[in-house]
Amino acid sequence: MMRTVLVTGGTYGLGLAIAARFAPDHNVLRSFKKTPPRDDLEAQPNVVSCACDLLQDAAAEDLVAQAMDQFGRIDVIVNNAGLVQSTPKAQFDLSEHRKVFELNSIAPQAVLAAALPHLRPGAAIVNISSVNATLPPRDAASYGASKAALNLWTKAMAKELGPEGIRVNAVAPGAINVPEAPRSEELTQIFVKDTALGRIGTPDDIAKAVRFLASEEASFITGEILTVAGGYRL
Repeated sequence: MMRTVLVTGGTYGLGLAIAARFAPDHNVLRSFKKTPPRDDLEAQPNVVSCACDLLQDAAAEDLVAQAMDQFGRIDVIVNNAGLVQSTPKAQFDLSEHRKVFELNSIAPQAVLAAALPHLRPGAAIVNISSVNATLPPRDAASYGASKAALNLWTKAMAKELGPEGIRVNAVAPGAINVPEAPRSEELTQIFVKDTALGRIGTPDDIAKAVRFLASEEASFITGEILTVAGGYRL
């Protein structure tokens, strides 16, 4: 029986690349907030997309229920849905700060709590963090802080779920050029200059790392934050 992967925010950018990496040999349920996907994965019978606003009460429970209804099991959770939001210190907006923390660090907790009764030994959770958890971004401190909180929660869940045979890790991307919203050439070159491998990352660079951490090849890896940044700011 094919394993099932639940990918939040799985129809755009990193999430789309992650879903595409798993789709050849996994069932994939991927969520989106507003815009339905129009990519090639939609034609595959083992890929299901569903609308889900993880900022809403009970959204995580509904998402997990759909995965179980469609495929009858959940083996991998990729908490990819997130919000990059400018939060300048002189323009404090409580609702904006709340949204950043709720989506980036609280929603993954809700998804795991909803899915936990269905997870078996051998299951894996991979959270999408950021290098900004340790390299604070200018004018987006809450984003960095929310990812730092996600990192700590990742380690805590690895410790708590290890005895149940469930692994929890995170991938921390560096500068990634998302095709749907590419950076300017000027900004790209700034990142390239500070990256040891001399190039900016691609969504598939992250997807390959996620697939590895979710696989049996990483069966003795848990509680780790894997930086995938090409040697950014070494």
